[in-house]
Amino acid sequence: MATASTYPRPRFVREESWRYKRVKSPWRSPRGKTSRVRRSKNGWPPVVKIGYSRPKATRGIHPSGLREVIIQRPSDLENVDPGKQVARIAHTVGESKRVLILEEAKKRNIRILNHGVKKAPEPEVTAEATAETAPAESATESKDETTMPEAEEGTATKE
Repeated sequence: MATASTYPRPRFVREESWRYKRVKSPWRSPRGKTSRVRRSKNGWPPVVKIGYSRPKATRGIHPSGLREVIIQRPSDLENVDPGKQVARIAHTVGESKRVLILEEAKKRNIRILNHGVKKAPEPEVTAEATAETAPAESATESKDETTMPEAEEGTATKE
């Protein structure tokens, strides 16, 4: 079983991103005529090159040593080998299908990397809380009826 290599890789940042707030840090290839990063000068950040890639045998392997598989529906778990692969639920999967996938994975003894539910459960309303709010609502309704101005005898109402 191949494991992920642990040699330190450089942190590739965009040139001058540490100097100016308007220049964000995600990598962009340097294209300037006199760019020190493009010319690979000492003391400047390294340029992205093919030599920094991992060996083919270890690419796409989770730190646990198992290969990751993206799951979008419960039927996708049929193709997962629990001894060699781990599952990651796709970010587009909704709450109800996520629960079905988790149940199926538990039956098949498959490890899920992002098993957490997206939404926090809503607090349950108890019977005592509803009983306390009910009299208050009826009291406000009765107040509204008593404070309404009555129609004068001389005015006609449309019915």
